[in-house]
Amino acid sequence: MESKKFTVWHAVLLFIVANAISAIPAGIYGEEVFYNSFQQPAIAPPDWLFAPVWFFLNVTSLWALYIVANLPRNTPGRLAFIRLEAAGWVLFSAFALVYFGLKSPILGAADTVAGLVVVGYSVLVGFRVEAKAGWLVLPRLLWLLLAAYVSVYVAVNNKDAFFAIG
Repeated sequence: MESKKFTVWHAVLLFIVANAISAIPAGIYGEEVFYNSFQQPAIAPPDWLFAPVWFFLNVTSLWALYIVANLPRNTPGRLAFIRLEAAGWVLFSAFALVYFGLKSPILGAADTVAGLVVVGYSVLVGFRVEAKAGWLVLPRLLWLLLAAYVSVYVAVNNKDAFFAIG
């Protein structure tokens, strides 16, 4: 029997590191004033909703990664799913740096749209590799559909300090 490659402790460590990196530019509570200062579409989520939603999305994504990473190494699509999820975690961790740290709604929108594309592929590959993984990543796709719309709207309708636009 093949030993587990990706343990619960690996998932916990990934969660802690990604969220710590993400919290550095914005602080633990984010920058509500910065987020709320923008003209936003009517369907923009309130600032307090992001932490609980992302906690849920992080847990379901890590659960999917745990399932797929522990499949046999030669499972078709396994490595592609792991790579897509790795890219998703990098984008998640980088968002606060580009949006809050650099004060750039444009870079925030680019990061969010890139995350949407990555998770879209991750869902497709996840369903092919292990259906449960696809279902576990699907909520992140749905959230990023909304987030991509909101972030592009904000980038188009507000000023960007990093690019000195607006």
